[in-house]
Amino acid sequence: MALLITDECINCDVCEPECPNQAISMGPEIYQIDPNRCTECVGHFDEPQCVQVCPVSCIPVDPANIESRDSLWAKYQRLQQTAVPVAAAPKTSA
Repeated sequence: MALLITDECINCDVCEPECPNQAISMGPEIYQIDPNRCTECVGHFDEPQCVQVCPVSCIPVDPANIESRDSLWAKYQRLQQTAVPVAAAPKTSA
């Protein structure tokens, strides 16, 4: 199940940096969640971090994107495979 940010969002900016999948971004008026990237933090945390930090409780399950835990796990694995690896720091000679 992907999550959804409702129009009760106050644009407080606390949810976006908490998302380990970069699924949250600013929409035309309020923040939005990309259901193709949202795993409800499966693979990262026990509970969705955006829900934990939201001060107005405006992030329910998106009824249009119901997914099983197995489906969320598969999405997490797919996202991890396509993630760009962090470049190694260049070595300096002494």
